[in-house]
Amino acid sequence: MIIEEAKRVIRVEAEALLNLEASINGAFEQAVQMILNSETGRVVVTGMGKSGLIGQKIASTMASTGTPAFFLHPAEGIHGDLGMIMKGDVVIAISNSGETDEVVRILPIIKRLGASLIAMAGNPASTLAKSGDVFLDISVKEEACPLGLAPTASTTVTLAMGDAIAVALLVSRGFKAEDFAMFHPGGALGRRLLLRVQDIMHSGEALPLVNEKTLMREALFTITSKGLGITGVTSDDGALVGVITDGDLRRALGKGLDIINLPASELMKKGAKRIRCDELAARALQQMEQYSITSLFVFDDDNAKAPVGIVHLHDLLKAGIA
Repeated sequence: MIIEEAKRVIRVEAEALLNLEASINGAFEQAVQMILNSETGRVVVTGMGKSGLIGQKIASTMASTGTPAFFLHPAEGIHGDLGMIMKGDVVIAISNSGETDEVVRILPIIKRLGASLIAMAGNPASTLAKSGDVFLDISVKEEACPLGLAPTASTTVTLAMGDAIAVALLVSRGFKAEDFAMFHPGGALGRRLLLRVQDIMHSGEALPLVNEKTLMREALFTITSKGLGITGVTSDDGALVGVITDGDLRRALGKGLDIINLPASELMKKGAKRIRCDELAARALQQMEQYSITSLFVFDDDNAKAPVGIVHLHDLLKAGIA
């Protein structure tokens, strides 16, 4: 019975969403254009109860996708917060009945402040619907609640309408993933799109490098002390000519080689995988996965011979990239 009831709820809400799609018309386009052409570019979303909770999510989605938006609690509005609304703003007022007292009471003030009003209601004949410069119909045939009391299908439809507006604005403005990342620097996507190799690489004294003539007893100390399991090997002019990893050491010792008194050039692997310091850190991860390695030496540009840093897989893990 539980499974069947859950499926019934989903069917009711899915049908409500399909009906919403069919109801999208010129009024929706007018609402989007109203926001795009508004004097301030700001959107104020307001609503009470469940509509208020949905309104907060709509405002948050708009704010993170390039439309300055915030939520105004209508009850707080009549006690001073209406001062947050500026002339030229667009207010989206949400009420399924269209008669929510706290919302209806602030409608005249919104008009007096010189803001435009997008009314989202389930009753076209309601006070809210008639007050709007644009009316968006969010009516549903039935709620998923078997008692017909708890807002369920109606809140789902309201949220979908808000998402539709936010995405239509996003597309109209040419909003890109890089713009989204700019507003989400703390999120995984933001880090992947914003963080660059130079932000996390080891450089200066932390960069493990030895000259090709350096004896391995000293090279071992460098590999150990820098803590990255690798050292770069450079020529006299500072150019990177090879690398020695702790794996190379184990393989040499496994062959019974006396490596302590060998110069680094005898044990190094020639060449090294490299990356520019201005590349995205996510690109460094791609290269490591492609070549099955854990470190990349970093250069100022593609033609530079002397490395300026090194980035390790652990650095990418710590930064939340991997």
